[in-house]
Amino acid sequence: MAEHRSMQRAALLDAARSLLSEGGTEALTFPALAERTGLARSSVYEYFKSRAGVVEELCAVDFPVWAAEVEAGMARAATPQGKVEAYVREQLALVGDRRHRAVVAISASELDAGAREKIRAAHGGLVAMIVEALGEMGHGQPRLAAMLVQGVVDAAVRRIELGAAEEPGVIVDAAVGMALRGVQG
Repeated sequence: MAEHRSMQRAALLDAARSLLSEGGTEALTFPALAERTGLARSSVYEYFKSRAGVVEELCAVDFPVWAAEVEAGMARAATPQGKVEAYVREQLALVGDRRHRAVVAISASELDAGAREKIRAAHGGLVAMIVEALGEMGHGQPRLAAMLVQGVVDAAVRRIELGAAEEPGVIVDAAVGMALRGVQG
């Protein structure tokens, strides 16, 4: 029975990822989740009480996977600059991942304070990954620099997600350049 519930929960989360990445937050409804999974709508409520609950679960499941991928990329780098470059590139490589698109599609205003705080904490953990490398590069305020680098990453994510005129690779290279050299090019 527990294995069945676990499989159903995983199917619901997978359906939620698909709905969010295909149609944004408007597409994530309990009737749509029920239809995608073959469950009765009332059964969906046995697993999640609200859309915010689905989103929280997606973040709890998917964010650690992304963070581990970013961390693994950084671990392969030999220099602080290489770590910062890997931090940017690894995050932007995830933009095409359906799990990432799903969470990006969610408006924070739709979430309760607890869900927003969990997402902020997860992002804070991601930013903390490059503080040491930025300190080694000589930044006087490495925590602030890390937050600004994340701002560059976030802007690049939005640009890629919008289907900007530039190819994604051009956007990634520009983001890496901004993170390592600022506006000097």
